[in-house]
Amino acid sequence: MKTSSLFSLNFKDLAKGLLVATGGAVIAAIESSLQAGSLSFNWRSIGGVALAAGLSYLGKNFFTPAKIITAAQ
Repeated sequence: MKTSSLFSLNFKDLAKGLLVATGGAVIAAIESSLQAGSLSFNWRSIGGVALAAGLSYLGKNFFTPAKIITAAQ
């Protein structure tokens, strides 16, 4: 399997970026609730973390050259 080439993104990159953004948002929600001592959500903070996580992942993949990934035998 080949990853996306340098300076391009494919659908798998976008799907994984969305997954990273969702994971970042969940972690931010848990962290803010633990700090507050109760179940509360600061949506601006959670959204900022999700946006930063997703864009960071996509930026990393955009500037990474293509690699061929083989299954371990």
